[in-house]
Amino acid sequence: MSLNRRQFAQQSLGALMTYSLLETLFTRDAFGAEMRQLAAAWLKDLNELSQDLKAEKLSQTDWQKKVDELSEKVDLKDMLALIDFEKAITKVQPPEEGERSLHPKLPQVEGLPTNLVFGHQVFVLGKDRSVVPHGHNNMATAFLILGGTFQGRHYDRLEDGDDHYIIRPTIDRSFGPGEHSTVSDFKDNIHWFQATSDRAYIFNIHVMNVNPGSKQRTGRVYLDPNGEKLSDGRIKAKKLTTKEVYKLYG
Repeated sequence: MSLNRRQFAQQSLGALMTYSLLETLFTRDAFGAEMRQLAAAWLKDLNELSQDLKAEKLSQTDWQKKVDELSEKVDLKDMLALIDFEKAITKVQPPEEGERSLHPKLPQVEGLPTNLVFGHQVFVLGKDRSVVPHGHNNMATAFLILGGTFQGRHYDRLEDGDDHYIIRPTIDRSFGPGEHSTVSDFKDNIHWFQATSDRAYIFNIHVMNVNPGSKQRTGRVYLDPNGEKLSDGRIKAKKLTTKEVYKLYG
């Protein structure tokens, strides 16, 4: 039997709503299988963009633009089905501080590469807990909100000092399910997401070593965005250790 969701919706209920047909569909998991395939197609496109980024065929800001455009098309239900959200993710308790990071195994779905260029994880947070303020060196990342709500903030990283960064706010708004954002070394480099619902979930992908010639160590850098206010909306943000940033904002 081959029946996709669009065909299902277009057929008359009288012709389709029989016990035997529904039993067959749910036994074979026809709906779930198709949803996983659609989400896999999104990840395949994302993987190709990330390959172009690492090969320097695509600039980091162009990658952000294209990933944002791609994320507008993803069906959240498809994505939740792909990572087994209801059975595996929602049962995990959020930590008392910061986020819990999960690495769901993506199923073998036709069209989805087995060797992805990007890493992926799901962040699980309780209310008022944060993916703490941080930036990246030599990385490009993207967030997709799977569930719950967040206050999301982004900043451009303008200058690096010995003990501080000069940053400027670019985004400060509420994010809900299906919404997304991206980060690169050149645009919206600092981000901070604080859960505003009892439970909140983020799907994160990260592409490492996007600039092969970079002399900076690939990874996170932490800071305090509530720093000294400067002219033109700039902020002098003190550099923080992991322990310090989680104590303040975790």
